[in-house]
Amino acid sequence: MSYHILLAPIIAGFITQIVKLFLKSNRQKFSLKNLMAYSGMPSGHSALIISLATIIGLEEGIKSPLFSISIVLAIIVIRDALGIRRYLGQHGHILNILVKDLKDDDVLDAKYPHLLERIGHTPSQVLIGSIIGLLVSIIIYFLAN
Repeated sequence: MSYHILLAPIIAGFITQIVKLFLKSNRQKFSLKNLMAYSGMPSGHSALIISLATIIGLEEGIKSPLFSISIVLAIIVIRDALGIRRYLGQHGHILNILVKDLKDDDVLDAKYPHLLERIGHTPSQVLIGSIIGLLVSIIIYFLAN
């Protein structure tokens, strides 16, 4: 196994998280907590999984069973980021409003913590993350060969 198959996705994911850190820091107070943010521009999940599929396709060929597996995994991860995780964020938002509306009950505030509202990605966040993942893998592949 070539180390590029492991290295490329890790670098792509790291780059997207660094970009996300600086983009979020322009809008709010600088925080290293943003380095591990679930949502935002660009999608680290998409960068990582597209980078993996790309580097496997380049290293092993697109007819490889590993490439097929990585494409299926990419579809699942991206679908999850766009679908269920965004949906969970919407639920968190609604539940936070409900708890806030029942403000008179101090038990609610102590018992139910504020839920995350942004844990999914928009299509544009996924697209930019995917482009970063693709480019990182192509660059690493051609630099190594």
